[in-house]
Amino acid sequence: MPRSSPFWIAVLSLGSIMSAARAADPPCPSQLPGPAAPPGPAPAAAVPDKSGKISVASDKASVGVDGNMSLQGNVDVRQGDRAIRANAVEYDAQHRSISTEGSIDYSDPVVHVAGQGGSYSAAQGADFKSAQFELRQRAARGSADVMRLTPDGVISLQGVSFTTCPASDQSWRLRADRITLDTRTKLGSGRAARIDFKGVPLIYLPWVSFPLGIERKSGFLFPSIGNTTRSGLQLSVPYYWNIAPNADFTFQPVEYSRRGTDLGGDLRYLTASQRGELQWNYLPNDTVFGGSRSRVRLTNVAELPGDFRFSVDAANVSDSSYFEDFSQGPEGTSTAFVERRATLSLRNEHWRVDGEAQQYQTIDNTLEETDRPYTRVPRLAASADYGWGPAELVRYGFDSEIVNFDRAISASLCSAANPCVTGWRIDLSPKASLNFDGPGYFIHPSFAWRATQYELKYEQNNVTPGQERSPQRTLPIASFDTGLLFERAAGARGQRTLTLEPRLLYLDVPYRNQDNIPLFDTALPDLYPVELFRTNRYVGADRVGDADQVSVGLTSRLLDARDGRQFLAVTFGQTYYFQNPRVRLPDELARTDKRSDFVAQVALTAFRNWGADLGLQWDPQTSSSERAHVNLQYKPAGEQVVNIGYRFERGSLEQAEVSGAWPVSRSWDAFVRGVYSLRDDKALERFVGFEYRACCWRARFGGRRFVSTHTGSQDTGVFLQLELTGLASVGSASDAFLTEAIRGYAAPETSLRTSTAN
Repeated sequence: MPRSSPFWIAVLSLGSIMSAARAADPPCPSQLPGPAAPPGPAPAAAVPDKSGKISVASDKASVGVDGNMSLQGNVDVRQGDRAIRANAVEYDAQHRSISTEGSIDYSDPVVHVAGQGGSYSAAQGADFKSAQFELRQRAARGSADVMRLTPDGVISLQGVSFTTCPASDQSWRLRADRITLDTRTKLGSGRAARIDFKGVPLIYLPWVSFPLGIERKSGFLFPSIGNTTRSGLQLSVPYYWNIAPNADFTFQPVEYSRRGTDLGGDLRYLTASQRGELQWNYLPNDTVFGGSRSRVRLTNVAELPGDFRFSVDAANVSDSSYFEDFSQGPEGTSTAFVERRATLSLRNEHWRVDGEAQQYQTIDNTLEETDRPYTRVPRLAASADYGWGPAELVRYGFDSEIVNFDRAISASLCSAANPCVTGWRIDLSPKASLNFDGPGYFIHPSFAWRATQYELKYEQNNVTPGQERSPQRTLPIASFDTGLLFERAAGARGQRTLTLEPRLLYLDVPYRNQDNIPLFDTALPDLYPVELFRTNRYVGADRVGDADQVSVGLTSRLLDARDGRQFLAVTFGQTYYFQNPRVRLPDELARTDKRSDFVAQVALTAFRNWGADLGLQWDPQTSSSERAHVNLQYKPAGEQVVNIGYRFERGSLEQAEVSGAWPVSRSWDAFVRGVYSLRDDKALERFVGFEYRACCWRARFGGRRFVSTHTGSQDTGVFLQLELTGLASVGSASDAFLTEAIRGYAAPETSLRTSTAN
């Protein structure tokens, strides 16, 4: 996670600039009006040249015996895609050049120049005095006392003023003694530069570099300054290194007034067979914390020969308070674990094999040691799936796993009543099924055999009498899964398709007493309609639920008859027990009713900018809701979205949420998010912000207050961010924050990190 908080008292984020205006942005008019086409008299003379034919047209022309010419009145000189217009021009035949002391207008595919005197030759390029210029390939313009354009497209300027604003808008200007614009590499650089905003000097830069396109380049990014309640004032001066077209590195040191200097970095790479990213932060001496602070994360995926893949996703933080001190909202403070995982896998048509090492760093110190997850080092899993017969009528294969569970725990927490156990688990499940599929129906009877063996180790021999060190479990699993598909035309013109999809699953699993088996990674998942049709109501291999039951469900969809787009889907279902399940987790309540909880889900998509996601889990024993969520969204455009949400879990939480981003005028956008705990009767998060968009700049400001998930403490921040279009393009921290905070919000399209300034 980035260390720089977006909630800044003041931010001069000149490096976070959009390179392309949105469709709704105020338009930027052309910088220099193009001259009217000259009258069409026949050319007075034509002079051949090695660089291409030069054609000259004028009202009057006089030609000397040496080939020199004087042209007056509507002079139009052209060579290929270059054009020069002036009132009076002198042509030097020996040097094949033209010059004028009066006004001159020059244009080519790169630049358009209007100057007061100048010269041009195909071999030497062009020189202009008191020039006004406009770049053709980017919305940028400026003026210079002296301007030189080489034949290969390098523009040298002296006494220059540069901006991406139109002539009628003087919002910001880059003034410099010298600027060079290389239109080949699409890079600009200048010395002794000053940036003025609204006529006020904003920042002085001894050297500045900026893009003339969207290509990435190396150099210092514009500095940012700010303030956070936890870390105080902060200053960041990042450096971007464009190592190669497929690799880059950003070095981002941050100076905190209360904590010290943080040395952060982000290395990214991409090859034909590998991709990855290495991020880190290191604060050698946090004076508030009283020690060093650090965070590192590595993600890497390598495609190996023979359908093999090696992936790593591993992170580490120096202490459990790290996210509490440097997170930007309750999402960060709710981090309970940091995962480290390395996997070597094989994938092909029939086989899937994984060799894995997985470990967790616990961040939430409020968790008891006995509630913290086990490491899985190593874990080996293999599965196979084959078909046989006509249309692969018979499917057969197996799932298997061998894993070692380990966990460091204080011996004082171990007892006979609460034994601390580690060990190995081997799980094997061969399976076979018949697949009868046809138009509008499917019938899938299947059978599996599951065998699980443990080799356990107890701390300090704290084993209860009769506790086995090598428990095992074997049982058969039989199921019959079938469903139908009905559909008919709907709508006034038959433009919709309405489906009705009933499904039934009968499951038969005999009871096995599993109380002597420890719980390494097994839990009861949240109940959704899809969970009704699993052959084990638990996730993880430590428990296999007994079953003599039938699950029924019904789904109805409304589709576009032309392309199959889904407008509406409604699913609900329930399980009916012929015998109530006897296998339970220690904290799982026994069922006395012959029915499971009723579950329903509604998804509305692609219907007149509206979207909805509703879910309900209702307990018929208590006639009350166990879990519910409602998310409504209105989104006519990527930057126009309104969300309303409600979440409920019995005995845990009840929250309401409102968020949105909406243009309130042609130039103003508003952002808002609020999360309120109905259970605790307090606001968990409040955010409001505004954005003003002009043709060549934009500003964002707002404030946010949130409650830490772990400690309950509140943090408050405000931000003001200024962006000058075209001066740089590195992506905006506030864009990333808004995308995460406001569901469905799409930030204005920005280019890659490309621009730098020193």
